[in-house]
Amino acid sequence: MGRLVAFIILLIPGIMAAYGIKLMRDTLFNKLLEPYPALWIQFTLGTIFVVLGIGFFAGFLLNRDRKKGTVSKRFQK
Repeated sequence: MGRLVAFIILLIPGIMAAYGIKLMRDTLFNKLLEPYPALWIQFTLGTIFVVLGIGFFAGFLLNRDRKKGTVSKRFQK
């Protein structure tokens, strides 16, 4: 059950990061999606989604590895 919860916790930021990549790609091809009024807003939100999604994923992995004790000295608390 614990692994399923961890998978779901990681799935949500992964989907968010993938949507952010899609937003940035659509902006580069000048395709404006419906809820966004301008291309620069669409690109900015895509960048924020990617950074938050990857950042959450990296923080989750770092926290898990700290608990296991498998990180190097400089990443330990």
